[in-house]
Amino acid sequence: MTASETSETDEEVGGLAATTPATELSDTPLRVENLQKHFGGITAVDGATFEVERGSLTGLIGPNGAGKSTTFNCITGVHEPDGGAVYFDDEDITGLEPYQVADRGLVRTFQIARELAEMTVLENMMLAPKSQIGEHLWRSVTPGFRDDVREQEEAMLDHAWETLEFFEIDHLAEEYAGNLSGGQRKLLEMSRALMTDPTMLLLDEPLAGVNPTLEEKLLEHVHELREQGFTFLLVEHDMDVIMNHCERVIVMHQGTVLAEGTPAEIQSNERVIDAYLGGEV
Repeated sequence: MTASETSETDEEVGGLAATTPATELSDTPLRVENLQKHFGGITAVDGATFEVERGSLTGLIGPNGAGKSTTFNCITGVHEPDGGAVYFDDEDITGLEPYQVADRGLVRTFQIARELAEMTVLENMMLAPKSQIGEHLWRSVTPGFRDDVREQEEAMLDHAWETLEFFEIDHLAEEYAGNLSGGQRKLLEMSRALMTDPTMLLLDEPLAGVNPTLEEKLLEHVHELREQGFTFLLVEHDMDVIMNHCERVIVMHQGTVLAEGTPAEIQSNERVIDAYLGGEV
């Protein structure tokens, strides 16, 4: 998919698709400019500036305390930045609430999966879609309301099953989410994120606590989705994953962007090697 495409694109992968509106979009859906965030006397993000290319899998790396998760939180509305700006599809989304950011198609996952433990996997999935007409009291007096609700719920249920099948956890649909393994919870969280119809996903440590078999499957799914137009920004400490799977890498250090480039460029960058990798990638 290119930014110059102006007709609506809806390519399917196992029933999933990234939908591009019938408007011309830039090649960089996410732009972060001079982002700043302070907690008391601590500067967590200090003028971070970077862009993410549409349809890419971009890695965001740095040691603990580099500001990666805080940057994610500022982008997605969990924290309000103290300075700078965040643009998504050329719209200034700085300071919007998390649900407002998600409504625009920018969705994140968390390092520790946040499933609703006492609900089933399928119930978790059905809570995610936005603009559910059954949630609006005023619609209950509208003619045809029940038919509209039923049709929407059937469509969402089909979407939920397709997504669970895509991530190969449909056999767990009736299992309580709290009974899932750590890796299965990661798959559920990404499945649930896709139920919101995003165009870009920010993944915070998606492979933490995941066994090698599930890790391989999750990465395969990410690549399949990326090929169909989804954009990913990935925080990950596993350098092998970053260097072998990302097209571009952004390196943060003490709240700032230290370097950007291809994996090969980052591996040979002396500042990165000295600051993070102890002389070896």
